[in-house]
Amino acid sequence: MSSPPPTERQSLEAALAAVTKDLASYRAELDAMPLADKARREMKTWQIQSAQRRMAYIQSRLAGFDAGR
Repeated sequence: MSSPPPTERQSLEAALAAVTKDLASYRAELDAMPLADKARREMKTWQIQSAQRRMAYIQSRLAGFDAGR
């Protein structure tokens, strides 16, 4: 028998964990990148900003559950 599908909250919590892990990885990659490599640094900075926006969105959705949505 298969397990039931995850709830929306469980899915959001899993997504938040994944984005948190990605964000840490992107920051470590940026820190290790030479300052002279501007194009790659800009791309990595964009990835960080995108992950931060995604994290904020997920956190706001989770806050709706905490507020008794």
